[in-house]
Amino acid sequence: MTPPFLILQTGRPVDSMRRHGGFPHWIRVAAGLHRDEAVVIDVQEGEPLPRPHGFAGVIVTGSAAMVTERAPWSERAAEWLRERAHEGLPLFGICYGHQLIAHALGGEVRDNPAGREMGTVHVELHPHAADDPLFAGLPARFPAQATHLQTVARPPEGAVVLARSARDGCQAYRWRDSAWGVQFHPEFSARHMRGYVRARREALHREGLDPHATERGVSAAPHARRVLRRFVRHARSRR
Repeated sequence: MTPPFLILQTGRPVDSMRRHGGFPHWIRVAAGLHRDEAVVIDVQEGEPLPRPHGFAGVIVTGSAAMVTERAPWSERAAEWLRERAHEGLPLFGICYGHQLIAHALGGEVRDNPAGREMGTVHVELHPHAADDPLFAGLPARFPAQATHLQTVARPPEGAVVLARSARDGCQAYRWRDSAWGVQFHPEFSARHMRGYVRARREALHREGLDPHATERGVSAAPHARRVLRRFVRHARSRR
C-alpha cells in the first residue's frame, strides 16, 4: 500500500465556511488524495503527535492563530516538525504551517509590515525557482489565494526563498531538499476565497481596503494548486 500523508490540523475555517468542511478536507481534495490516503491529527485540540514512521510526508494547515503567540500546542508541533525536517521527512506548510515550519527551523515570524494580504494575489517566482521540484516550469507570475496578517520575516538558515508577492517578500521557501512553506493557500478555490473576503469585510474596511474590489478580483488559481499536487508526487517519489 502507498503510505498515507499526515495532515497536521492547526485551525479551522471561518464559521461561515465550515459547511464546506475543514482545512484537511480542502487540502485532501486539492491534493488529489483519497480519504484513506491521509491521516488527520488536530494538534490545536491537543491530539498527540504520532510516530513519524509510515508516512509519505506531512502537510501543515493554516490557522487563525498566530505563530508569535507561542501557544503550547503550537510549540509542541514546532518541536516535532523540527525533528522530522532534520530526519528528511517531506514537509509542506500552508500559511500558518509555512510560518510554523520556518519558526521551528530557527526563522523569524512577525506581523507583516505591509499589513493584511487578502484575495487573489500574484506570486512572482525568483529565477532559481526554475530548479525547484515544486515550482519548475510554472509561469514566472501566477495567481494564488491569500489571507494572512503575519509573515516569515527571516527564513531559517539553509532555506531558499522561491517567491514573493507585492505585500510579502516570502511567499514560498524550500529548506534543504525536503521542506517547503507557502504563504498562499493552494487548497483554496475561488469560492473559498470569496467566502473569506466576505467574512473579513469589516476588518478590510477598518484597514482601508475595499472588500468589494477584493471580492471582484478573486479568480481561479490552478498553478497554485499544482504546487500542492507536485509536493504529493515528489514526496511519494522519495519513497
